[in-house]
Amino acid sequence: MTPTTRTTTGHGNSHGLADRSILRSRAGLRAVSWSLAILTVTALAQAFIYSRTLSVALLADLIHNFGDALTAIPLGIAFFLRSTRGERLAGLGVVLAILVSAVVALLQTVERFVHPRTLAHLWLLAAAGLIGFLGNELAAQVRLRGGHRLRSAALVADGKHARVDGFVSLGVVASAIVVALSAQIGDPIIGLVITLVILRITWESWQTVRNAEIDLEHIEDGHHRHEHD
Repeated sequence: MTPTTRTTTGHGNSHGLADRSILRSRAGLRAVSWSLAILTVTALAQAFIYSRTLSVALLADLIHNFGDALTAIPLGIAFFLRSTRGERLAGLGVVLAILVSAVVALLQTVERFVHPRTLAHLWLLAAAGLIGFLGNELAAQVRLRGGHRLRSAALVADGKHARVDGFVSLGVVASAIVVALSAQIGDPIIGLVITLVILRITWESWQTVRNAEIDLEHIEDGHHRHEHD
């Protein structure tokens, strides 16, 4: 191989990686945008039900969902700038957000053990929780699929964050059911179980982000696969 050939090959490889970087950026932005839209619609639907029930439990779930939606913004900026460092920082921010969710859930659980509350509008509350669970799970699927395909630890962690908030929403449904069955103690017990699940996901997300490496050579890209078929 002549020096000229080596130079051309090196330039071509560099150009190919640049193309993949651009495609990865666009795919990441699509995943973030779709999940943000899904979570915004979910939170607005829950906000409407909250205005009718004024439920403290639903308000906590609503705050979780709005917070989850907002974590998409720094991650979207990182994808737009094609910044590996920015993506890593966004991932660490997501892990911190999950940890905060666990702390908030634990504090609410302790408060409910000490000062049990009577929940009202149980069926509306259950409906709002179900909406929250379905919206978060759909957003989680979008983020997790995109994160695994693009090898983005931050997007995978954000998908797990959405799944965490889905569990919190499901906890609202479970609480409404056990209270309807006159088992008031079941409400804080469900909260404690959800807190433990969130802590486990926090640890898994931290491990994912800490050990993450972005390798553009081996990123799965549907567009490229279609061209080669």
